[in-house]
Amino acid sequence: MAHRNPILIIGGTGKTGGRVNNLLKARGFPTRPVSRSTAPAFDWTKPDGWAAALGGISAAYVTYQPDLAVDGATEAIAELCRLARDKGLERIVLLSGRGEPGAQRAEAVLQSCGIDWTIVRASWFDQNFSEGYLIDGVLAGEIALPAGPVPEPFIDIDDIADVVTAALTEDGHTNRLYEVTGPRLLTFAEAVGEIAQAVGRPIRYRQVTPEAFVNGMRGSAPDDVINLLHELFTVVLDGRNSKVMPGVEQALGRPARDFSDYVRRTAATGIWRA
Repeated sequence: MAHRNPILIIGGTGKTGGRVNNLLKARGFPTRPVSRSTAPAFDWTKPDGWAAALGGISAAYVTYQPDLAVDGATEAIAELCRLARDKGLERIVLLSGRGEPGAQRAEAVLQSCGIDWTIVRASWFDQNFSEGYLIDGVLAGEIALPAGPVPEPFIDIDDIADVVTAALTEDGHTNRLYEVTGPRLLTFAEAVGEIAQAVGRPIRYRQVTPEAFVNGMRGSAPDDVINLLHELFTVVLDGRNSKVMPGVEQALGRPARDFSDYVRRTAATGIWRA
């Protein structure tokens, strides 16, 4: 699929957006990564500025902050789709989450908006242990979460970026929903154990109550993020997603990366050294 105009990346400095931007540029595609600090800026709370970001582009990769599960996300995606259709966009690729009713409502809006779409519905990110809110626990030697022995097929963000890039630049991905997971189920305790083994020092996993988790995060994160994490751990992580899905292989023709590959690669960087 040829793109004469730039490809918009909403959340262009985020975990997946930054990777997608780099992959697209490496393939010679012009990009327009946007965030609240770019020019033009893109802020999900300021829709008056969206039209400027959408002007003169051919396709878009959309990540919603903080998550499609939060109140107002569906309405925001609907407005973005309306503007994108008016601007003549050819394709939107949306990052979504597994087992989130709110996210699925936003997906339905995109599917019905009249633009070619691809939805990448992802499980928990491997990189949350190294680029997200769990790295502090890894460094401190203890991760405390309200997650019991429910297995999750953690996904490598590099796989997500590869799927998104393929959907934006290749034929055959139009109007497809890819449910992307890693190839293996792990509990959070097992995931932490693999990291501990790789770094060669004890890292404890401790299950806490949802109330203790929320109270422990007060003051260190915005309330909407805390409420989102509470919902993800108490609602989404109830076993509904404890199944490996073939989205990576469907999109790319190769298996998904294993969590152990991520751990080995990340440990070698030294980022987990206490």
